[in-house]
Amino acid sequence: MKEHHVKIAKTAHYSTLGEPGPHIKKCWIITHGYGQLASEFLKDFKILEAEDTLVIAPEGLSRFYWGGFVGPVVSSWMTSKDRLDEIEDYCNFIQGLYDTYVPQLSPDVQITLLGFSQGTATQCRWIHRNRPFYHRLILWAGMLPDDLDFQPMNDYFSDKDLYFVYGTQDRFLTAERLEWQRNFAKQNGLEFKEVSFEGKHKIQELALKDFLG
Repeated sequence: MKEHHVKIAKTAHYSTLGEPGPHIKKCWIITHGYGQLASEFLKDFKILEAEDTLVIAPEGLSRFYWGGFVGPVVSSWMTSKDRLDEIEDYCNFIQGLYDTYVPQLSPDVQITLLGFSQGTATQCRWIHRNRPFYHRLILWAGMLPDDLDFQPMNDYFSDKDLYFVYGTQDRFLTAERLEWQRNFAKQNGLEFKEVSFEGKHKIQELALKDFLG
């Protein structure tokens, strides 16, 4: 038996908050976690709604039933099977959205990238592969991918604000994992500002509010 791979056209999905145009001064590109949909994830960002703000939420390309054969339809960014193909596909998807929307916005638009949970690795892999222009990266309740080498990108990151945000009651982020994250970031020359809040594995509005400025 021989396994084959072939490129095909596929319909991807995403949701937005706000209308693109030269009046947009703030643009957020947000990537959801495992088992979520972009439309549902975007509801956690209603606090960002403003005339000068555009929020773009791409959706993972792999949909499935949360309950196995029944239950809510959700999505994932990737699995361990053919992972490099899936990474290439979602990086191309996100870059396509970036290339479509950013040129429509104000020339001095401030761009924030935010990844939540599984979406943190998604943002990091897209950044590592495509080097997009942006001002601020927020990794929320998720880990840096341990198979990427960020050291050659130190100059690229030098003028960007990097944040790691997490809830103190997040059951997925143990003390050991947090310490690993700090050490891995340091080894790669990445200086993240840590922001913690009292809460669980979720986007908390009060913590998000601190990034509105």
